[in-house]
Amino acid sequence: MIHPLQENVAIILPENGLEEKLAQASKENRKLSIKLGFDPTAPDLHLGHAVVLKKLKQFQDLGHQIIIVVGSFTARIGDPTGKNKARKPLSAEDVQHNAQTYINQLSKVIDVKKTKIVFNSDWLDALDFSEVIQLLSKVTVAQLMHRNDFNKRFTENTPIAMHELVYPILQGFDSVKIACDIEMGGTDQLFNCTMGRQLQEVHQMPAQIVMCMPLLRGLDGKEKMSKSLNNIIGLTDEPNEMFGKTMSIPDALIEEFLNLTTDFSMEQKSALLSRISEGENPMNIKKLIAKNIISQYHDPASADNAEQFFINQFQNKNSEEKVYERVAISSLKSMENIISLVELCHQLKSDLSKSAIRRLIESGGIQINTIKITDADEKMELIPQTKIKIGRRGFFELI
Repeated sequence: MIHPLQENVAIILPENGLEEKLAQASKENRKLSIKLGFDPTAPDLHLGHAVVLKKLKQFQDLGHQIIIVVGSFTARIGDPTGKNKARKPLSAEDVQHNAQTYINQLSKVIDVKKTKIVFNSDWLDALDFSEVIQLLSKVTVAQLMHRNDFNKRFTENTPIAMHELVYPILQGFDSVKIACDIEMGGTDQLFNCTMGRQLQEVHQMPAQIVMCMPLLRGLDGKEKMSKSLNNIIGLTDEPNEMFGKTMSIPDALIEEFLNLTTDFSMEQKSALLSRISEGENPMNIKKLIAKNIISQYHDPASADNAEQFFINQFQNKNSEEKVYERVAISSLKSMENIISLVELCHQLKSDLSKSAIRRLIESGGIQINTIKITDADEKMELIPQTKIKIGRRGFFELI
């Protein structure tokens, strides 16, 4: 039987590293230092982030020290995205705003009061140029080219900027500065995390082990959960939104969501999967997953209410009337109460990008007073009692 800390972990490097670190900490009567680094590139956390955070919480509950490294320096450089292009660097103001938002949301999963939060600009800003060169000398170009996206881009003659090659080295140096025992991340961070091991060894320190969690796929069932792809369930989403989004996942994602997003026991998860294999409607299991998620990030009463809202909105076809969110016309930004359809929908559903809304409009997913409108640039007059349906879950009435 696997150790609870190993449950759902995709990669542990080296393979027996966790047992060795736990035994070492017990022998020395000390806490392990568990690192999670993030660049505050976007201000919102979602269930994909929570996969790693929930594993950190397990370590925290066992008394170990969680260290969150905010990439206040590295975010100003730009991390290679793994999609064959560099990520856009952030300004210092963006970094500060996003970091604070992240930290506030961490409390939905881990105990922030017991968590050590550090900023890598504290030590990276202090390096002079000769020290940077010395640090870079510890890593070869051949080692960097083992990173899959670097190798692919090099083979395809796609440009790789020098700052991208430096980024993993700086992230690895964070592990040296905080004397990390275990670094956590998603499987897409394996290369960067192993760089921390290498630099610790160069600095004659005990090498951290690396634990990588699977990447949760988003609502489309294909790509990893990402705000840029509009396929996320946010940790700060309202209960009704969380429920509706969870119910929209493809059936093929049920097992993945059970394992990575819920706090059901292993026995409960197995029982729920058995119910599907025995022919039960997958919708019933999705409802249980949705309620479990909402209970974690809100409370059980909100989960019950969200389920009832979903039933009334989408299952009771003979229900008297849908529940529309009332929106004051005065709260909308417009010119003399005239606004384009795409802008109106974007203001009502700010979690959707304008490009996503345009696609929704063109596919017939927007209704004004039950009439489908397919011209995104059509001018709308803001009139009280106008009802707008955006996609499957957005119901609004202007007042």
